[in-house]
Amino acid sequence: MAQVKLSVIIPCYNESPTIAEVLERVIDVDIEKEIIFVDDGSIDGSADIAAKFAGRCKMTIVKHNGNIGKGAAVRTGLKYCTGDIVIIQDADLEYNPKDYHKIIEAFGKNGTKVVYGSRNLNGGNAKIGLIFWLGGFILSKITNLFYGSDLTDEPTCYKAFKREIIQRIEITDNSFNWEREITAKLLKEGYGITEVPIDYEPRDFSEGKKLGWVEGFSAYWALLKYRFGK
Repeated sequence: MAQVKLSVIIPCYNESPTIAEVLERVIDVDIEKEIIFVDDGSIDGSADIAAKFAGRCKMTIVKHNGNIGKGAAVRTGLKYCTGDIVIIQDADLEYNPKDYHKIIEAFGKNGTKVVYGSRNLNGGNAKIGLIFWLGGFILSKITNLFYGSDLTDEPTCYKAFKREIIQRIEITDNSFNWEREITAKLLKEGYGITEVPIDYEPRDFSEGKKLGWVEGFSAYWALLKYRFGK
């Protein structure tokens, strides 16, 4: 595949313990890239930590006045993307940016326009809790049932898109369910989603994990909503 430029959107809300290491890992990946860091109303100095890295690569830092949600942060970040491919990077340490290479490589095959990194295709990953695994498994199965897809890991963070695709599709959901929205709208428009295996190091609530069972039920409802609505 010809050399491409990657736009990395990092939505962040109170991730001061991990954001420096995340940025180190992203910057160290040997790919032409820009970082769009969107601070979603953090009160723990996350944006100040990110600002210390601004001189080491092309970086845009945007701040929300309050905590609006991950979907809103992604929507803001998309306004500043100029790369060929856009990927979402969480501000914790669950996902490893070294997987960017295999994700980008997948775009060079068969006109691929959307790539998801699947934690379930890598059998060597550390196991997450049963409830979280089951929730993600059911979510992927419901997605496949509603939209005729064959995804193994719909709720993955590593969702990557050709920039012209993701900037064209309207994202309205401010919450974590922006992921259900974009998946649903892509599939309804006929875009295939290619999956590649990625590494994953799960964290628990004591380490700052924010998703719980309430978000799980909300995700199932969102899939139903977007299947029959806009």
